[in-house]
Amino acid sequence: MHRLTAAIYPLAAMIGVIALWYATVIFFAVPKYILPLPGDVYQRIREDLEFLLWHSLITVLETLGGFALSIALGIPIAIALVASRTLDRALMPWLILSQTFPKVALAPLIVVWFGLGFTPKLLVTFLVAFFPIVISTIVGLRSIEREMIELAQSMRATTLQMFWHFRLPLALPNIFAGLKVSVAFAVVGAVIAEWVGASAGLGYLLMRANGNLDTTLLFAVLAALMVIGVFLYYAVEVIERLSIPWHVVVRLQDMARGA
Repeated sequence: MHRLTAAIYPLAAMIGVIALWYATVIFFAVPKYILPLPGDVYQRIREDLEFLLWHSLITVLETLGGFALSIALGIPIAIALVASRTLDRALMPWLILSQTFPKVALAPLIVVWFGLGFTPKLLVTFLVAFFPIVISTIVGLRSIEREMIELAQSMRATTLQMFWHFRLPLALPNIFAGLKVSVAFAVVGAVIAEWVGASAGLGYLLMRANGNLDTTLLFAVLAALMVIGVFLYYAVEVIERLSIPWHVVVRLQDMARGA
């Protein structure tokens, strides 16, 4: 029953948005090249389905590659910053500074350094996606309660044992929260990367559709990006449910009390 109720709300919101979309176009007589009808977008998706799937596959591969690199580097960096106050003071300001640069401006420079192909797109996606993982992991590792530390010390746990059996398990909810934000950012990063020196991918299609004033294709690509983003977000959530079911149960109990 809870799952059915949870599905009704987004479905109702989608129906409301589509109805408002139809009403806006018809009532204000909006030209098709500015805002096409939802039916026109749906028809374009049906006609170009294989074409869109091919470009979507490329964007998904870039997204997953950058996301995986963000996990592989972001979590160890966060652990190192928590373990060493010196590293934290030396590197954290630079990590924050790295997020102030617009990635659209950095993308051409990365293409100059690494050439065309998959590598620059992977790096741009990584630059967009890794920061939420670093911050959420740091917050999670530092949020351990003093009582838990005292318990570990009373059991004569080593620093490594305290990390594996206390800090890391308690940090997993925060880490997964960062992963869900990061995977959404990774989709954006892949699109940004495809705006520079790409010949395939949904970002490339966005640029081509914009240059040709093909608004119907623009909306079709945006729909594909939304599907990819939602699917990857919930894929991470499924992994979270399997990895830390105790946290999910507690969260659902809190939601039930609030309802």
